[in-house]
Amino acid sequence: MHQPKATKGNTDWFVNDRFGMFIHWGLYALPARHEWVKNREELTDEQYAPFFKYFNPKRFDPDRWAELAQAAGMKYMVITSKHHEGFCLWDSQFTDYKATNTPWGKDLLQEVVRAFRSRGLKIGFYYSLIDWHHPDFTVDMRHSQRNHPDRAALNQGRDMSKYRAYMKNQVRELLTNFGKIDVIWYDFSYPGPDGKGRDDWDSAGLEELSRSLQPEIIINNRLDLPSSADIYTPEQFQPRGWVRVDGQPVVWETCQTFSGSWGYHRDEATWKSPGQLIRMLVNTVATGGNLLMNVGPTALGELDSRAEDALRVYGDWMRQHSESIYGCTASALKAPRDCRLTQNGDRLYAHIFAYPFRHLHIDDIGDRIEYVEFLHDGSEIHFSVDAANSAILQLPVVQPRAEVPVVKLYLKS
Repeated sequence: MHQPKATKGNTDWFVNDRFGMFIHWGLYALPARHEWVKNREELTDEQYAPFFKYFNPKRFDPDRWAELAQAAGMKYMVITSKHHEGFCLWDSQFTDYKATNTPWGKDLLQEVVRAFRSRGLKIGFYYSLIDWHHPDFTVDMRHSQRNHPDRAALNQGRDMSKYRAYMKNQVRELLTNFGKIDVIWYDFSYPGPDGKGRDDWDSAGLEELSRSLQPEIIINNRLDLPSSADIYTPEQFQPRGWVRVDGQPVVWETCQTFSGSWGYHRDEATWKSPGQLIRMLVNTVATGGNLLMNVGPTALGELDSRAEDALRVYGDWMRQHSESIYGCTASALKAPRDCRLTQNGDRLYAHIFAYPFRHLHIDDIGDRIEYVEFLHDGSEIHFSVDAANSAILQLPVVQPRAEVPVVKLYLKS
């Protein structure tokens, strides 16, 4: 078993809960063609202005979001309080570029926090270090106006020290006005000659401020302060093993999407199958990590029907199999072919990715097994032990009705 590096923030609940909801929502839900649309299409503030002018999510129902997250088995959420476009979901006193100044006219973040917290989910805020709208954020390689013919002129008078003060003021609001916040998810650094890193953000100051206001808060690894991070965040890929930094295992969380976009993307078509969704969750926990799965609400404030369907896939599976996820981590034992193992003390869970004919072999464990059952219905599974101490589990010919069946093994202490 791995023992990850100790963290400054409280990650005890985090490594137990294992499964969270990411929510990417902002003005980019109106163009509905990727949350980086302002950057990709190099839109000016004037070209982007209609999305602010017409932002009015009349079907906004955060209780519905929270109900779906809870039913899916998610235990925490992280929402984009401000994404790279600079638009703020809350009534910040330090900008006019916020939900309360749109036709909607109300604070969105307070309602989301209320809905999720009332159902017992932990609360996290994503906060973008990047801001393509703020007048003091200098135009760089990631800016939407990076190719503007008068880029040098655009940067005249811009003052990153004022922008750093703006960020700290907003972080203070977020970590003061919304009760206990469990995670702050900063995004992201790109140091270099035409980029921005820890000195541009005053990352050390942001970390100090965050921990002073919320001493138990979890901070991710995107401030360009690698030694100070509580969690490491591989994005849109599945690590093959426990994530390590400088050779040492760390607390980690992979963030993933149901399709290829984080914000609502009407015409994006690479939606993952039910089997892929379940295997991503299992594979993540079997390598010691958490899964933060994203939804991108529409311009009207609803979850896309495809996202609701995907959340129901998780709910259907987790109702019978959550025991193999919550409180579990990677096992030191070798997984059988086409399987993944998770473990919680003397309980071992074999997740069957490709169902075999009749027999499942688990090496070097025969003398440790007391009893074996299917997790979905508690039905006994007979087993024998060969001369090499491999356990031979006798499975029914027909796969149970589960995307990924799970066998639970009770081990001798």
